[in-house]
Amino acid sequence: MVKLQPKQIIEILKQDLPTLFKQDIFYDIYSQDIFFRDPVNKFKGKFNYRIIFWTLRFHGQLFFTEIAFDLHDVCESEENRILVTWTVQGVLRVPSKARLFFHGYSTYKLNNEGLIYEHIDTWDREAGEILRQFFRKGV
Repeated sequence: MVKLQPKQIIEILKQDLPTLFKQDIFYDIYSQDIFFRDPVNKFKGKFNYRIIFWTLRFHGQLFFTEIAFDLHDVCESEENRILVTWTVQGVLRVPSKARLFFHGYSTYKLNNEGLIYEHIDTWDREAGEILRQFFRKGV
């Protein structure tokens, strides 16, 4: 396998992430033992990584009339580390049309083969505060 360069990974992420609620991502850029953590999940392994993205798509379609992953920036923040800034926003499939909205960033680390071996998501607020948005009326 040819080692991917960070700029190639960046281009793939720019293509994949905006549509992650609608279609699957390209998993060949991730190591088999990828470690993932966000404020509510923590696991290791590509199979589990695939499951989290399937779950996002499933719940996005089930619970939201509109949901989007807005990509702001993707850059190599330091050697073998990619930083992605983003916003998730959506409208719940409930009569109140409650809105979900939060910002975050993802840090991806690349191994010696040029594959992503770590993906850490950080959100701009606590998970409980994000979930409370589900119970507010839409704007």
